[in-house]
Amino acid sequence: MLIVGLGNPGREYEWTRHNIGFMLIDLLAQQANAEVKRAECRALIGRAQIENETIELVKPQTFMNLSGEAVACLLRKREGLNTAHDLVVVSDDLALPFGSLRLRARGSSGGHNGLKSIIAQTRTEEFLRLRIGIAPEHPVNNTAGFVLEKFPANARAGVEEVLERGAEALRTLLRDGIERAMSQYN
Repeated sequence: MLIVGLGNPGREYEWTRHNIGFMLIDLLAQQANAEVKRAECRALIGRAQIENETIELVKPQTFMNLSGEAVACLLRKREGLNTAHDLVVVSDDLALPFGSLRLRARGSSGGHNGLKSIIAQTRTEEFLRLRIGIAPEHPVNNTAGFVLEKFPANARAGVEEVLERGAEALRTLLRDGIERAMSQYN
C-alpha cells in the first residue's frame, strides 16, 4: 500500500497550508521510526510498519500540480497494486473548515490541482483519500497565496492536533477499513 502526502518540496514550503499532506507523512514516519528519504519516481519514499501492514510513505517531489506523475510511476513499478484499495492520498482542502477531516473511497478532485494530476495520470478517481480542512473563518480573496502561506505560529499547536487525528484516522482505515474510518472521523 502507498500513502501519498501531497505538498511542495523545499524549505520555503515547510509549514505551509498546502503541505499538510507532507506533514502527515512525516508524522506517520516518526511514529513508525521510519525515514522518508529514498528517491524513486521523483518522490521520497520510506517503508513503515503501521497496523501490522507494510506501508510505503510517499512525498512526491514534482510540486503539487504534477503529483500524478510520481504516483503513476510508482504504481506502474508495483504490479498488483489496486488503486481502489492500495492507494491513499492525503491533501489539504480549502473547502473544509480548518481541522476537519474527510475520508472518501473515491471522488473528484474538488478543484485540488494535486488530486487533478493524480486522477489524470492514473486515469481513475477510484482511490482512497484523506482531505484535511485548512479554510479560515474569514473569506479568502487570493486562494493561491493563502494555501502557500505558512500556518501562523499561534496555530501550530492546532495543526499538530489535526495531524495526530489524521494519523489516527489512517490507522483506523488500515485496521478497520474505509467505512469504519469514515463513520468515526467524518
